[in-house]
Formats: sequence, C-alpha cells, structure tokens
Amino acid sequence: MPMRLSGLMSGMDTETIISQLVEARSTKVESAKKAQTKLQWKQDAWKELNTKLKNLHSKYISKMRFSDAYSKKTTKVSNGSAVSVITGESAMNGVQSLTVDQLAKTAYMTGGNVAKEYVRDENGNVVTDENGDPTYKDITALTKLKDMAGMESLAEGTTLTFQTSGEPVTLEINENTTISDVLTEMKKAGLNANFDAKQQRFFISAKESGADQNFSITGDADTLKALGLNVKDKSSKENGAIYIEGQNAQITLNDTVFESKDNVFEINGLTFTALSETNGETVTVTTQQDTDGIYDMIKGFLKEYNTIINEIDKLYNADSAKGYEPLSDDEKDVMSESEIEKYEQKIKDALLRRDSSLSTVGSTLKEAMMKSFAIDGKTFSLSSFGIETLSYFVAPENEKNAYHLAGDPDDSETSGNPDKLKSMIASDPDTVISFFTKLSNNLYTELNNISKSVEGYRSFGNFYDDKKMKSDYDDYTSKIKELEEKLADYEDKWYSKFSKMETAMAKMQSNASAITGMLGGQ
Repeated sequence: MPMRLSGLMSGMDTETIISQLVEARSTKVESAKKAQTKLQWKQDAWKELNTKLKNLHSKYISKMRFSDAYSKKTTKVSNGSAVSVITGESAMNGVQSLTVDQLAKTAYMTGGNVAKEYVRDENGNVVTDENGDPTYKDITALTKLKDMAGMESLAEGTTLTFQTSGEPVTLEINENTTISDVLTEMKKAGLNANFDAKQQRFFISAKESGADQNFSITGDADTLKALGLNVKDKSSKENGAIYIEGQNAQITLNDTVFESKDNVFEINGLTFTALSETNGETVTVTTQQDTDGIYDMIKGFLKEYNTIINEIDKLYNADSAKGYEPLSDDEKDVMSESEIEKYEQKIKDALLRRDSSLSTVGSTLKEAMMKSFAIDGKTFSLSSFGIETLSYFVAPENEKNAYHLAGDPDDSETSGNPDKLKSMIASDPDTVISFFTKLSNNLYTELNNISKSVEGYRSFGNFYDDKKMKSDYDDYTSKIKELEEKLADYEDKWYSKFSKMETAMAKMQSNASAITGMLGGQ
C-alpha cells in the first residue's frame, strides 16, 4: 500500500475525512460478506441433516423393503462348550440332536534330536579330545549336512523326498547342502517347517488340518536318522521323530454322520463349529424365529426416524431471528466469546425456519408413515402394531410426529401398555413382515422422488438444493471482490482529489512568497 501524506498545506485531517467517506460506501461489502456467511451456515445445516436422512435411507429403509431383512432366526445349543452355531437365512426352524465324535487334527511331526556337527581345525580336520574321540558342537541353520556325525560317507546323489497332498518335492544332497536348504525344500512342498536351534530338532506340520493333508519324508536311512526325521513308534525309547496323522472332524446330526477337515460344518443353513468332543453326550440344537431381532430392527428404525422428524420440526418451527446478521470483525472485537457464540447460535437455529425444501421432506416422511396397506384382505397401519404418536396435548413441542412403541421398556410414555408388536411377531410374523416391507418400499420411493437430480439446483441423492447454494456462494465471492475493488478505487479517487488540492495550495503559497519577496526588495 503506498504511503499517503496529505493535509500538510491545508491543515485538514484528510485521513479521517476519507475514512468516513469510504466507511459510508463499505456497508455494501459488509452486507455481502454477512450474506455469504449466512449462506455458508445454511449449507452446513443442510449437509448435516442430509447425512442423517441418507443414513436412515440406507441403514433401514433400503433394506427393510425386502422380506429377507426380516428372515432373522436364532439357534440355541444345550452345550455351548461343545459346539457353536451361526444361523443363516435359509435355516429351518426345529429341534435337532448332535454329537461331536472327533475334532480335526493337523498332521504334525516333532523331529528327534539331530546329530551333532564335528568341530574342525583351520585345515578342515576333525578335532579330537584327549581320548582321541571326535568333538562336536550344536548345529545351526547354516550347518552343512556333510559335517554332521553319521554323515561322513554321504554318497553323491542322496536325496530326501517330501510328499504332501500336492506334487512331491525332492532335495538332492551335495557337499554344500545346509539345514537351511532342507527347510526351504520342505516349505516348497507346502509344509510349515522350522529348525529350533535351542532344542536341536525339526518341527514340521501341514498347513491345514484334515486327513487329506498327511505328509511323509523319505530318503536314505542314515540321512533321516542324522536329521532326526526317522519316524519311530511312540513307545520306542530310541531317538527319532514322532508323527501324528491329521484327521477330519466328525459330527453326527440327527443320526447322520458328517465330516469336515477344519471343524466347521455348513449344513442346511446352519454353520456348526465343533469345539470339543461330546463323548456320547447328545447336544440339543434349537432353531426358531428371532422375534427379538425383528423387533429390535423395527425399534431401531423408529428411533432414528423420530430423531430426524423431531429435528425437522424443530428447525422448521424455530423462532425468528429477524434483525440478526452475522457479526463483522469490528463487532466481534467488543464482545466476549460466549456473547458471540450465543448471538450466532440464534441465527443458526433459525436458518431453516419455514424452509420450503425442509417442508417437502417433513411432509413426505409424515404422509408415508401414515399410509395403510391391505394384507390378506385386511387393512393395517402402524397403529395396528401398537405404534402411534402421542396425543397432541401430551407430546412435547416439536415431538408431536414421533412414533412410540407400546410396551417399549425404554419409553416412559408407553412402557406400561401391552407389547402388541412383539406379540404379533411371535404369532403372525408374516403379516408384520408384509406390512413393514410395504411401508419401507413406499418410503423408499417417496424419498427417491424428492432427491432426484435437478439441473443447476440439486445433485442426485440430496434433499436440498446443494448445487444452487454452491453457485450462490461462488457468486457472493465474485461480488465481494468486485465491491472491494470499487471501494478501493473510490478511496484512491478521494486521495487523488485532496492531493491535487494540496499541490494547488502549495503553488499558491509559493507564488505568494515570491511576490512578497519582490515587493520587499523594492
């Protein structure tokens, strides 16, 4: 900003004069900024409400229009420590008997102690003790097989073969083959394999449980023995590997035997997971309609609906904030933070008062919820299931369109009434499901109709004119910039005028001084 020196000749406070002239014109800029701020707050208010409406739409309405959403069943077992059950949509109601005959096992080999590695001197000769016997040290993953006791005469072409459920993998042993190489080939064959240097033995297992995952390791007898991979009888005291075969899990359900490699059985809509053998004890499995699940879904929908409809009514019926406008920076400077917050909240609370889009959304929801539907020749509405609004004089302000469930223990207004919905779910679930699918389908259609895309005004899926608001906000940005430029030009114009005046006065003073000097010299 250029430095301006004015009033030197005239003695006038031109800065103050120009500031007052500019201030009178700056109200247009401030008004535009306040209008833009107010629009921003309105956008924020709509975005928040729009998100809640979308959540209601996707979380409940969109799903509840299909009967599958109500196909909720539950299964109880008499011995939860023996088996757990997940109930699928196609599961049949009924009582079944089950025994867990055996659990799945993973094929596992615990290797015997491996042979020690010879200690050698710098020339590669085996170091002996005072009695002339070879000395040894524990082997590591880097130990070469040819340096292990019992492998002195390792023949060229000696092999180890690892046979799993896939193609066999064969390792050809040479003078450079290490323990690490053996592990690598085991893993290539599809095995979990590890050499525990502390225990000096191999630990090997199949990657999956089940009888078809059994494996074997074959090869030269001396090599197997040196590596502790020669399988021995469990009762034998000799060094060698213990091998446990994999096996399938087996259950008997309603006198029919089923097998699985991993303890999980998917049978007729039920998923059983065997946890422990029952040793002849019969487990009772009871599958029935989950009345609580259907009830909780409907209750959850009503709770979320009530939250939204109450907010819509509160916003639409808000007290007027006429005369209140967003504060300028200068106005905020003379107020405390709490005063500013209280003042601005008054404006924000009234932003959607009598809003036409809000009225459309509220009316659509209310009318859709009051619909009646014919089912098997009878007409049903929400009140048929004990779901009603409170009387006008009992309902709190802006909560007169909220629905209450008769018998709901969480509702102080209706908890003492008979629980009609839960009773009907238990006695006639088909009617309940049919009604709420029709209600939800109608809600889905109506909400889709008022959230369609409108060119230049609304994006698809939104319940307010988001495009128009953004366009108006951008227009304010351009308008404010234009007004600020005009104001700056106006200010420069006045500085220019006063500057010319000062220049003229300076010339006049200079001329007067010259004349005075001439007269004085005569």
